Amino acid sequence: MEPDFSHPSGDPSFEFAFNSSNFSDRVLRIEIVPGPPEIRSDAVGGGGTSSFSWAGHRKRRREEIKKETAAEFKVYNSGHILDCNQPDIEDGVADENQDGEAVAMIEESPSGDEPSQCSDSSGSMDCSPVPVKSVYISSAILAAKSPFFYKLFSNGMQESDQRHATLRINASEEAPLMELLSFMYSGKLSNTSPSFLLDVLSAADKYEVVSCMKHCCQLLRSLPMTKDSALLYLELSASISMASAVQTLTDAAKDFLANNFRDLTKPQDGIMDLPLVGIEAILSSDNLQVASEDVVYDFALKWARRHYPNPEERKEILGSRLCQLIRFPFMTCRKLRKVLINTDLDHEVASKSVLEALFFKAEPPTAKNPGGSPRRIQQQQQQQ
Repeated sequence: MEPDFSHPSGDPSFEFAFNSSNFSDRVLRIEIVPGPPEIRSDAVGGGGTSSFSWAGHRKRRREEIKKETAAEFKVYNSGHILDCNQPDIEDGVADENQDGEAVAMIEESPSGDEPSQCSDSSGSMDCSPVPVKSVYISSAILAAKSPFFYKLFSNGMQESDQRHATLRINASEEAPLMELLSFMYSGKLSNTSPSFLLDVLSAADKYEVVSCMKHCCQLLRSLPMTKDSALLYLELSASISMASAVQTLTDAAKDFLANNFRDLTKPQDGIMDLPLVGIEAILSSDNLQVASEDVVYDFALKWARRHYPNPEERKEILGSRLCQLIRFPFMTCRKLRKVLINTDLDHEVASKSVLEALFFKAEPPTAKNPGGSPRRIQQQQQQQ
């Protein structure tokens, strides 16, 4: 049977070479350590039995992710794996191993001995062998698709006899990682269930495979959108390091919420229960059905008072997040007066917003260049 050298995207396919010793120059050893119980998610529908590895993890700032990724490139020639919980040899500073991040290292001469996972329980040391999966890989293919592997192979494998790279991952990461490696050869995914796509998306972000991230987003966008899945997608930018790669998915989620909750003048089931990211998506829309921006301002205050009973927290959220989405120049002067005396708002933020709005109203129409524009329903009313 002749190998298939192409796939639908038009790029060459190397599926025939995946995990083949004939077309590989290195071996990737994947050490699989027991991780926390899998967190199931049915928010995207139809995939409740698949793990969603990052859904239950705390959100990590991009700076933290960069630090963790940098720790993965520490190279040792002694043949043992660097655990990020251990002190750094050079400066004695311990790097925290968060969320079971993979630890990359190069073995000078593989011993063939199976590694072990040791834990101290009830005063006795329990060392159990760690399962290892070996995969034949082409460093050129992986390096071309992933800056992670490019740095790994170019910085770590300077010696000609260093042909084994080792990744240490949690058990829940095994299936997504293997699917990701296969995608880097073939450009396609064998499992397209929603929850598994999110797992693969998380792995692709971790190993910097942008093409796979975009492919996952394309498949997820083709699925029916729900309120829960839209909110889940909006959390992506805060949960991954390469938010730009999922921009099309988050934009689609914003549009879905904005279209489903665009009438702020009538009660709508669930709108007041939406989290901050959902409210931001709605308030940023041009298509809100409101008679004036006063309605948007009142809604934002009502939502903030419900979700942030602490006055200081409420003032922070309104000032740093929600006020940026309220188009003060299109509010009535009567409402702007109330903004100035509203104790829910930081006085400096309120004063600045009102002052800019008044300056805008005082300018002649031909000179107006507002930072925002009126909602479309307002524009229609003005034209009529």
